[in-house]
Amino acid sequence: MDLQTLFHLLYITGMAIGAIHFILLGRNPRGVPRYEYLVAAFIPIWSGLAYLSMTVPHGDLEQGKIEVAGQIAHFARYLDWVVTTPLLLLALSWTAMHHLQKKDWTLIASLMGTQVIVVICGLVADLSVVPWVRYLWYINGVVAFLVVLGGIWGPLRAKTRSQGAELSSFYDKMVTYVTVLWICYPTVWILGTSGLGVFNQTVDTFLFCLIPFFSKVGFSLLDLHGLRNLSSSSQTRVDSTVGNVLHFLGNITTNSGQRRLARRNRA
Repeated sequence: MDLQTLFHLLYITGMAIGAIHFILLGRNPRGVPRYEYLVAAFIPIWSGLAYLSMTVPHGDLEQGKIEVAGQIAHFARYLDWVVTTPLLLLALSWTAMHHLQKKDWTLIASLMGTQVIVVICGLVADLSVVPWVRYLWYINGVVAFLVVLGGIWGPLRAKTRSQGAELSSFYDKMVTYVTVLWICYPTVWILGTSGLGVFNQTVDTFLFCLIPFFSKVGFSLLDLHGLRNLSSSSQTRVDSTVGNVLHFLGNITTNSGQRRLARRNRA
């Protein structure tokens, strides 16, 4: 078994464990709508199945891969991302509108639709043979990604400001978490075998297993348990542990903001 297959198998195992945890967690929702647990469980199930296709032999390559211009394009990743990343934005939007009876579905649909464009641009870039065409589609995807970031830090974040300081603070932690991890995707893409080739396929595979794991299971774990802490005074051990992690993330965000403010004041 080579390292890439091992990384994929470990990822699939992590997705399975995450899905089972969210399904069991939904049996006692503690004030969080059950459909949020359903989406949280569906995300790793879909992602795990997509990555499974990259471990199943199919001729000279696994099912989820294709050779383009001498490089291996992992199109199964895009089949994963085109479904799961919009759903993660849906979950983040639900968090931002947690106390609102009427959700802003226009904003939610806009964010999800733009994220689909991000992923499709990445897929077309990866399947492009001519280098300048490949980078053209990559740039288009990055522009769309910046629009998504503007949406989650702008109008979506503004939704939380009328729902109390506690939810607003929690959303700030979650949107920071998402932003840091999602920036890693285009960075790894351009530095990896699809782009400049700074590192090899093994490192590329490792990073595209590590980052999505924390983006999907890690996000949903923090999000669901964080919402449970907001909605219920009683906490399980995992709820309490996640609360401590979120407190740590909040300290990082606060300290970073204070340092930026201090630099502006000195300037």
